[in-house]
Amino acid sequence: MIERTLSIVKPDAVAKHGIGKVLARIEEGGLEVVAGRFLRITRAEAEGFYGVHRERPFFNDLCTFMTSGPVFVSVLEGENAIARYREILGATDPAKAAPGTVRALFATDIEKNAAHGSDAPETARIEIGFFFPGCELV
Repeated sequence: MIERTLSIVKPDAVAKHGIGKVLARIEEGGLEVVAGRFLRITRAEAEGFYGVHRERPFFNDLCTFMTSGPVFVSVLEGENAIARYREILGATDPAKAAPGTVRALFATDIEKNAAHGSDAPETARIEIGFFFPGCELV
């Protein structure tokens, strides 16, 4: 099934000049970038985007990290895009991520883990809509 998913190359990977390398892995993995934007997320945007984690102890640190530098957000499309991109990303904890995955290569630690990918079709729809109005999608 053809799906879309959201990708965010986070500030730690951007600082390591990883945007192009992450995009290369995405394309090598059979996914197509159908929208993309380089931006700096505001505190309000970070709190809104990660609102589902508001009650978790890491919420404040996550929002602080996500606003600490620029990010590259994109919409990816392809066969089973959600699962495929999560495989390209690797485990959330970079110490457990398979060699060659985005997180193994670019993550700082479990909290600064290089990139975000949607975890389910409904989440993807909401997350894509957060950053991209429908008119911006190819």
